[in-house]
Amino acid sequence: MEHRRLGASGLTVPALSLGTGTFGGRGPLFGAWGTTGPEEARRLLDIAIDAGVTLFDTADVYSDGASEEVLGQAVKGRRDQVLISTKVGLPTGDGPADAGTSRARLITSVDAALRRLDTDHIDILQLHAFDAATPVEEVLATLDGLVRAGKVRYTGVSNFSGWQLMKSLAAADRDARPRYVAHQVYYSLLGRDYEWELMPLARDQGVGALVWSPLGWGRLTGRIRRGGPVPAGSRLHDTASFGPPVDDELLYDVVDALDAVAGETGRTVPQVAINWLLRRPTVSSVIIGARNEEQLRQNLGAVGWELTAEQVARLDAASLRTAPYPYFPYRRQEAFARLNPPLAG
Repeated sequence: MEHRRLGASGLTVPALSLGTGTFGGRGPLFGAWGTTGPEEARRLLDIAIDAGVTLFDTADVYSDGASEEVLGQAVKGRRDQVLISTKVGLPTGDGPADAGTSRARLITSVDAALRRLDTDHIDILQLHAFDAATPVEEVLATLDGLVRAGKVRYTGVSNFSGWQLMKSLAAADRDARPRYVAHQVYYSLLGRDYEWELMPLARDQGVGALVWSPLGWGRLTGRIRRGGPVPAGSRLHDTASFGPPVDDELLYDVVDALDAVAGETGRTVPQVAINWLLRRPTVSSVIIGARNEEQLRQNLGAVGWELTAEQVARLDAASLRTAPYPYFPYRRQEAFARLNPPLAG
């Protein structure tokens, strides 16, 4: 397993990390993802750690905290061998104090996560969403206090826009607060919006991408094909409305290209899709998921080999779509492109 620096930080993370959204299995979304309990979770972690995966990602909203609880039980006795990443900030109830990243909410949320994880520190704490009602200075000061208290080692964000992240980084520099070193983002061959603004920002500011849903919300498993229905056992029947929208023609174009490359390499469609992501600028780790041992072992097969430049170019061409304004001139017009060449694609 290749290990990489997380952005401009001193923390080293594996190229693949394991998401634990399938742990716990509570609620309509996460219940459809999976219902992994402590014993099975420990088995999955055994396999992942043996393969060199040392980073495990969760969130307080995953199965109403049950994902953190199961992960905490699964790492018991080997906490010093792994890194735990969790996220806070999304609503966990209907009350005014049950959402956001105010000082009070952050402190309460971190303490609750530590209890559920049964640990004394969180290696990477990420804000699950931008809280427009709380000043970034208050958020950063609170996170600084949590780092100084030893409860949190590194901080990051998830699902921020470019201006939200840049405003936060500028405030951190001005006030000498710890900078965000990670941005957990949606990025896949079916969703390359990350490249338009967030990737150049990450390269410039030293923020590493932790990629969620690398298989396009389960669409790049190899089971969905042009002209055919979504398979009966697919979780998309229950969860598609929660995830990123995908145009059918884009999906079919990408799957056709992936299928061809998979045939040439002797790999599976998901392995090719994940391997493509591992080559992209600013990507520190791709978060894979697994409902069972078979899925985990298949996804782990995405590392240890490389696509050719020609294969990458074909996948790029199949997945590229016109960027919105103000980004499209930088792709279409030579004068704009000379000033700002794309980092990828």
